[in-house]
Amino acid sequence: MGRYVIRRLLQLIPVVIGATFLIFAMVFAMPGDPIQRLSGERRPDPARAAFLRDQYNLDDPLVVQYLKYMGGLFKGNFGTSFTGRPVSEIFADAWPVTIKLGLTAFVIEIIIGLGLGLLAGLRRGGFADRAILLGTLIVIAIPTFVLGFSLQLIVGVKWKDVFHLPVAGVSAGWPTSYILPAFVLAGISLAYISRLTRTSLVENLRADYVRTAVSKGLTRGRVVGVHTLRNSLIPVVTFLGVDLGGLMGGAIVTEGIFNLPGVGFYIGQSTRASEAPVVVGLVTVLVLIYLFANLIVDVLYAVLDPRIRYD
Repeated sequence: MGRYVIRRLLQLIPVVIGATFLIFAMVFAMPGDPIQRLSGERRPDPARAAFLRDQYNLDDPLVVQYLKYMGGLFKGNFGTSFTGRPVSEIFADAWPVTIKLGLTAFVIEIIIGLGLGLLAGLRRGGFADRAILLGTLIVIAIPTFVLGFSLQLIVGVKWKDVFHLPVAGVSAGWPTSYILPAFVLAGISLAYISRLTRTSLVENLRADYVRTAVSKGLTRGRVVGVHTLRNSLIPVVTFLGVDLGGLMGGAIVTEGIFNLPGVGFYIGQSTRASEAPVVVGLVTVLVLIYLFANLIVDVLYAVLDPRIRYD
């Protein structure tokens, strides 16, 4: 297991380099002049524009810009925004917001998603099963921004006296300010987890080992809770590991809708301003989270299924 983890950690290096280069190249390829965007409709001062171009290497080719940026990154320097604010400072301010939002959404989709999936699987073909399948299908079909604006209008405005949930900002603190956006962020993943859990559970309930356990006289609760559920969780854990990184990246839309000053919010702003150092610095951290989440999932396989061994 130890050698496997070390190999996986070494594999992170080329993945991070490739991911950051692609992000850097996409920001570099965006049309328009970032210095002009910084000045708005006014003509930028020539001396100031020349200083900024030299400071941020904007006149250099893409590869040279990237190598200079990565050289600073390996020294712990994530760069600075065009306004002179260090990316590490932006990250320190934005990261707690995204962490709270992402983990709140993660808990919601685990509790509700697994609960609905188990209910549908154990009541296969019944009313609850059909209702959950229909409901999750509707949630999957609704775009995130539509769901977000709808919940803002219904829960945050029309039913404000019932739920007392703010529609924007983090002034109310955790968890009040994060419940509504967390439900929006977790909505589609929650629906997928419910359907995936239901399918996996139904397949395992038909397996030979379940019939053997029942024939030995084990109770239904023990058969489902100890034997069937453990094997059914393997594909669900795979999805959850991948989704944890997706929640952080998907927060770009949700944080924009609910005006949450998190990592996704600053990535959206910096992308529009073509601030490559800010975008690459923030996204690099998200890439690392995504990769480490997948590593943890692979390790959990061996915990859930004793047949799996890593050399």
